[in-house]
Amino acid sequence: MFTYPVLPCQKTLSQLPLEYPSDVQDEISRSLSSSKLSRFIILDDDPTGTQTSHDIIVLTVWDIPNLIEELQQPSPGFFILTNSRALPPLEAEKLIRTICENIAQATKLTGQTVDIVLRGDSTLRGHFPLEADAVQSVFGAADAWILAPFFFEGGRFTINDVHYVVEGGNFVPVGDTPFARDATFGYKSSNLRDYVMEKAAARFGTEQLHSITIQDIRIGGPQAVYEKLMSLPRGGVVIVNAAAESDMHVFVAGLLLAEANGKHYLYRTGATFVSTRLGIRSKAPIRLAELGLSIPRKIGGLILAGSYVPKTTAQLNALVDRRGNDLAVVEMKVEDLITSAETTESVIQAVSNKIELHLLSGKDTLVMTSRILITGDNELSSLAIGSKVMEALVGLLQRIEVRPRYIIAKGGITSSDAATKGLRIKRALVVGQAAAGVPLWRCDEPTSRHPGVPFVVFPGNVGSELTLHDLVVAWS
Repeated sequence: MFTYPVLPCQKTLSQLPLEYPSDVQDEISRSLSSSKLSRFIILDDDPTGTQTSHDIIVLTVWDIPNLIEELQQPSPGFFILTNSRALPPLEAEKLIRTICENIAQATKLTGQTVDIVLRGDSTLRGHFPLEADAVQSVFGAADAWILAPFFFEGGRFTINDVHYVVEGGNFVPVGDTPFARDATFGYKSSNLRDYVMEKAAARFGTEQLHSITIQDIRIGGPQAVYEKLMSLPRGGVVIVNAAAESDMHVFVAGLLLAEANGKHYLYRTGATFVSTRLGIRSKAPIRLAELGLSIPRKIGGLILAGSYVPKTTAQLNALVDRRGNDLAVVEMKVEDLITSAETTESVIQAVSNKIELHLLSGKDTLVMTSRILITGDNELSSLAIGSKVMEALVGLLQRIEVRPRYIIAKGGITSSDAATKGLRIKRALVVGQAAAGVPLWRCDEPTSRHPGVPFVVFPGNVGSELTLHDLVVAWS
């Protein structure tokens, strides 16, 4: 496997062609409003895919009546939270196929057509190509798969087909980061062509891998992107390079021209592509004054942390160290949660009592799992351990009767289970972002727990070491 060097960000970006000189976002808006494009349905393998979007709906259910109701709304698309990244392969495949079969039935009854986006992790973890194959088993083969993991706010850039993570002012090839050593979804490749062959060699030959380069985007603009997409043979994978938000805007503008001329693609992308394709423009993070939270606070906020990526641990350490006595900290030992059902139950009961006392005293309260990562002997056993830990965190949220001032769930799988199982959310509005790349949801359904409480989906791998701390301070 070819290795790629770590590159200095500023020098590397300065050596690229200048960004495309025109802002094409108005062009995207005109295309979306004037053409009869398919509705966009985003199957999100955890809730963090909403991290660049606002004023859009997320469904956590996919029964046909709810799908029909959502398809009848005037929006260009909506999210469905699948949380498939928390499932073993066979269950994930069955889930995606079931959702797609329901979507197909709902679109038939409403007379609509749809394009499917598999919004996945911008650091390449997830069920690939399994989920894409499951979608095609229902909707048939697409003209191509679009692979676009670029995510500006999270520091994920694709240059010359190599995907990078920004760390300390450098571009680090993603295959050399801790994300690539994930116990369940590990990989070796940094070049996306190699990544596709590593994960899907039985599906594609190297001649079926194509690129939209930064040169195509910045020199040729939307027309060059359109012409290249139209010229590619059917049935391959198109890798999208991007090193600035404007690159994704130009790509999408060209893509919309291809879609308007009959092309249909299947998408595996990060969050930036999704919001750009929906015509959602970035806006500043939500401020405390916009949330309507009581000042001074009477009840504390609740922070649930289940993510184990190194960035999360660093953020938790910064939060605990800097908040001091202004923060109550309750730790749950993972070994206690995987020993027996009786032990888990006693831990949940004791911890929930502590949490309620802290919240009622007005203290922001952090509930975190112990930071030593415990894995199984293989991918499936590691998933099983993670599932038990999540069940315990959900059990806590179900048990707590005090209405928190706000809820922050740290980690994609943690926030998904907190939303669907802990808070019983079926339909939520993405209000915006609590911080860059950190989605803020609101659910007003009377059947949910704690309706109207701000719910922050805080990805495990987003932000600096101080982002979580700064958010908690800002909201206190």
